[in-house]
Amino acid sequence: MATRRIDASELKTVAPELRAGDRVILSGRIYTARDAAHRRIFELLDAGEKPPFEIAGAAIYYAGPTPAREGMAVGSCGPTTSGRMDAFSPRLLDLGLSAMIGKGMRSEDVCRAIERNGAVYLCAVGGAGALIAKSVKSAKEIAFLDLGCESVKELIVDELPLTVGIDCVGGNMFKR
Repeated sequence: MATRRIDASELKTVAPELRAGDRVILSGRIYTARDAAHRRIFELLDAGEKPPFEIAGAAIYYAGPTPAREGMAVGSCGPTTSGRMDAFSPRLLDLGLSAMIGKGMRSEDVCRAIERNGAVYLCAVGGAGALIAKSVKSAKEIAFLDLGCESVKELIVDELPLTVGIDCVGGNMFKR
């Protein structure tokens, strides 16, 4: 298993090279969105409006960071169960989403969308929200502020440790 240091802006280029089980140290800009935010993003897309961030090339982290403690960008920032976003993910992948970050297995529809779009599903450690928060250097709410912790946030992360859960050539660590 390889360990790759990757800037989030390079995920679209690097994703096809990653394999299930690889370790990734991710730095750069990612976005948080959970199911309520995904529903709102879809409402915008269905109305022909722009989403709150450019989907093409982006990485979405399925998290709802809690309010920051003194000296931190966010409070706890652990992943939520990714399967809750499975109904939304294929369309976002078809719009150019490069990566999803969460925990747990994904549906066959999501796996097929990852493959056809050369994307990647990265797994964060569940239950390690306080530790993951140390990798978050800045957080800015950018949409749906009424959702509180589940608003869409732009995060700048530095050395966020992840594992490739599903790659674009059919590798899936949940099926081993």
